[in-house]
Amino acid sequence: MANMDQVAGPLPEEGKFDTEYELGQDNIRPLGLDIHNPVFLISSLLIITFVLVSLANQEASAAFFGWLRPWLTSTFDWFLVLSVDAILLFCLALIVLPVGSVRIGGKDAKPDYSYSGWIAMMFAAGIGIGLLFFGVLEPVYYNFAEGGNASPLGIDVSQPGNEYAGIVGTIHHWGLEGWCVYAVVGLTLAIFAYNKGLPMTLRSAFYPILGERIWGWPGHCIDILAVFATLFGLTTSLGLGAQQVAAGLYEVAGIEPSQTVTVLLIIGITAIALVSVLLGMDNGVKRLSEINMAMAVVLFLFVLVATGIGTALTRYGQVMVDYVVALPALSNPFGREDTSFFHGWTTFYWAWWIAWSPFVGMFIARISKGRTVREFILCALIAPTLVCALWMSTFGGAAIDMLNAGGAEGVRATVIDSYKPEGALFGFLKELPLYGIVAPVALILIVIFFVTSSDSGSLVIDTITAGGKMNAPVAQRVFWCTLEGLVAIALLLGGGLSALQGAAVSTGIPFTLVVLTMCYCVYVALRTEPR
Repeated sequence: MANMDQVAGPLPEEGKFDTEYELGQDNIRPLGLDIHNPVFLISSLLIITFVLVSLANQEASAAFFGWLRPWLTSTFDWFLVLSVDAILLFCLALIVLPVGSVRIGGKDAKPDYSYSGWIAMMFAAGIGIGLLFFGVLEPVYYNFAEGGNASPLGIDVSQPGNEYAGIVGTIHHWGLEGWCVYAVVGLTLAIFAYNKGLPMTLRSAFYPILGERIWGWPGHCIDILAVFATLFGLTTSLGLGAQQVAAGLYEVAGIEPSQTVTVLLIIGITAIALVSVLLGMDNGVKRLSEINMAMAVVLFLFVLVATGIGTALTRYGQVMVDYVVALPALSNPFGREDTSFFHGWTTFYWAWWIAWSPFVGMFIARISKGRTVREFILCALIAPTLVCALWMSTFGGAAIDMLNAGGAEGVRATVIDSYKPEGALFGFLKELPLYGIVAPVALILIVIFFVTSSDSGSLVIDTITAGGKMNAPVAQRVFWCTLEGLVAIALLLGGGLSALQGAAVSTGIPFTLVVLTMCYCVYVALRTEPR
């Protein structure tokens, strides 16, 4: 094993790394670009080939992805669940261990962003359109779809005290065990970049194991896998977002949803994301993230007041207690009888979170210099879990109450009677006052989430393929932003939702091994840091 003292040193000038890797022949600069040749070339060619093949063989692609996702989630369920369990325990240990006082960037480092800006960007990148797409859909589905057979742990939701079991299952998917994956990847990249002076790319995390071989093909393979995981994890969210925007346009403007409309939406919103790319981090992603968070808070407060503050807070307290009690059973992959919930949702979610982890991890690593390890883990793990749970219990819980009272026909039509998940949010908002104002606000919010995810994702993929450069030429980010849109279109046309989910799972499962190894590597690195 390499001695970590060999890589310790002062933070290099941003964008410049005094390593054989950075100065070698692997970096080419055609047309003024700054490309790490094997990673960029192989990744881009394989992804372009995938787009062309999927578009040319749409029926075969649909059949393949329709088979792929259920096979993967039922075969590797135990591996995914046990891996995420181990990652969560590792994060909780970092909070209480002495290494938690290590500061990202060194003991004298200062944060680049205020708490509000930092958390807003972290949250917008980490959640994307998930809260808006699944906030109503998921709790209602677990309680009412399939005759209640989708309920977590086989809980009978018709019994008194179990009416919010669907919310508990939803919090499980959007809580500690999801965010711990982001936290590990983000912390590892930040420590090796800001404390050890290595490029901010996935290969750097493996220096304790591979040593100088990270500059060769072992490192290239790690980064290529990270590009694929990031791209397919991201395009899954972009595809879901486009479908929900299409449903919102129908509600707001009467435009009938169709594949053509969805494709045009992806093209249009990708173009908006390109503008954000050209504006840069502070003028683009940061401002959009803050606008996004402000609008999300306004929407949440409106729903909270409209559905009853006291009822919502009482429900929130109840489901959080139920979540803590149920967490050990929900985290156990063996002897599960709730196969619809476990295979249809949990194992997919874990693969999806892991596929997203290079994207979100690298993004939050970039903005987290100056924070301590303990501060980082708490803000990237505990706070988002509490906020996600509050959102899901408020939106989903209110929808469940309405359905139990015989109302919410719009939710019943899109989630229970016929599965049209993209319309669940708007079906719920119809039950509340001021729908003519609230629906356009929700639509704009979805679009901005879409744009920030696309912009942030292109930044991360560009950083990986440029060999860890954090200020690579803008033209490269434009290339990746455009390619993200094309992949989302190819997956939607070549299988729809099942294709999007299958692509995310197929990259998330192998990347799980990378994340597990990063836990060991970052601990080795932290032990050499001053506290």
